[in-house]
Amino acid sequence: MNQTHVGQRLGRHKGGILSLAVLMLSLSAGCTQFDKNQVASREQSPQAQEAASTPLPESGKIKVMTTFLPMYLFTKAVAGTTADVEILVPPGTEVHEYQSTPENVKAIATANVLVKNGLGLEEFLDNTIKNAQNPKLSQINTTIGIQPLNEISPVEKTSKKEEEHADAEGNPHVWLDPVLAKQQVANIRDGLIVADPENKASYEANAIAYIKQLDSLNNQFQQTLQKTPNCTFITFHDAFPYLAKRYNLKQLAVVEIPEDQLAPTDVQNAVNAVKKYKVKALFSEPGVDNKLLKSLSKDLNLTLYSLDSLETGNTDPQYYFKAMQNNLQTLESACK
Repeated sequence: MNQTHVGQRLGRHKGGILSLAVLMLSLSAGCTQFDKNQVASREQSPQAQEAASTPLPESGKIKVMTTFLPMYLFTKAVAGTTADVEILVPPGTEVHEYQSTPENVKAIATANVLVKNGLGLEEFLDNTIKNAQNPKLSQINTTIGIQPLNEISPVEKTSKKEEEHADAEGNPHVWLDPVLAKQQVANIRDGLIVADPENKASYEANAIAYIKQLDSLNNQFQQTLQKTPNCTFITFHDAFPYLAKRYNLKQLAVVEIPEDQLAPTDVQNAVNAVKKYKVKALFSEPGVDNKLLKSLSKDLNLTLYSLDSLETGNTDPQYYFKAMQNNLQTLESACK
């Protein structure tokens, strides 16, 4: 599944009064964008009826399943202690080619809400949801209202193996742009309010606090990276086009999905890109075998850095800010 493509139209975060007005309209009209795109219903079968009759946990809280780490971080931040939030794909597991487990099916069968990134990233979900037979499951697509990036500039063509992952929906790595992350948080807030209106005030207050932190993070990125406009860097995972676009950087992705071992064509693409563009640095990711990359960086006389796509890490919602601030420091050093 490709990530070389993705972009986003930022649906601006509205104030509390406007959010309430939009919510009232969605509840009365019954056919808003959220209803059409984010809540899925299915015909009741015996298995579906059993899942639908599953009572809330003894805590009385709604059960919210999230797909992978960034979705968990954002959802947990909004839900706080008001809802029970769990994760389907363990942090550190490759989400792009993830295969669901029976435990995933069981978890969705008993969940009230499912939060996903969307844009084709979670390919395992369709069959998993179908097998779960939960007609009352509400789905929150966090990238609703975001315009995907379908082209990044410049792009180096990758191997046929990578092209097999091409996704017409665009590049899914929206969460790595703090401004677009605000829209994802707002979508989660609105979806939880629809699913659990009694706790509306808690979801709104938590979202306001987290979005305020995202605003601060965005300001830090802007102030720091405006000093190095058009900095060009090579990545071995096409995860950073939104980040690059937001802060006037240029990502050259020679590998779309992270691989422990680079193919000869990937190495050649990197060499060609360095020659063609004024590349400042090479970027790997935490957890990827860097032996070949280290050798390649020496041959190209470039420093090899680590840039975190947040697909692995701590489940504390504050981890997002720690990892992104580390990314900012890395970019600042690499782009000097």
